[in-house]
Amino acid sequence: MRRIRAYLDNIKRKDPAARSDVEIVLLYPTVWATISHRVSHALYHKKLYFLARLISQVTRFFTGIEIHPGARIGRNFFIDHGMGVVIGETTRIGDNVTLYQGVTLGGTGKNEITRHPILEDGVIVGAGSKVLGNIRIAAGTKIGAGAIVVKDTEADSTAVGQPARILRKKPIHVVSVQGRKYGERTIFNEMSI
Repeated sequence: MRRIRAYLDNIKRKDPAARSDVEIVLLYPTVWATISHRVSHALYHKKLYFLARLISQVTRFFTGIEIHPGARIGRNFFIDHGMGVVIGETTRIGDNVTLYQGVTLGGTGKNEITRHPILEDGVIVGAGSKVLGNIRIAAGTKIGAGAIVVKDTEADSTAVGQPARILRKKPIHVVSVQGRKYGERTIFNEMSI
């Protein structure tokens, strides 16, 4: 029950339009896609591949979200709106990851055993973005809408553009604020490589 409560609270934090638990459970496609994936993933690991894929495809029909049963997804996974989201077979998604509509976590070919990306904890992927290939999206990374990411990122970075370029947070030292000395502390500002 604690995990369900944390999941619903996470959705309320991330989506200001979420008004009640009942609304989330009944009307949010992310809930149905996630529950369905948990079931199909369990069947997939019991080598019941056809049944796992059948559940995945029926869920895609009703939600517009396609998650391959082989994908591994962490806790508090949230897909806002959801239509057109595709998540490939060897994708690994950490905890507290957010995807927006039209995101593809896909492969670039059949040569590799792991063809799809790894998204670490706290990653946010903007609408229409494509994250392709056997790459690692580091914890806390934000990917801008419409970006095409084909390279690894660094922790707490931002990826924007086609192909995406990686922006890093660079420390800036502040010695005084409004004429008063508060000592040296570090704040962060986004800076291009």
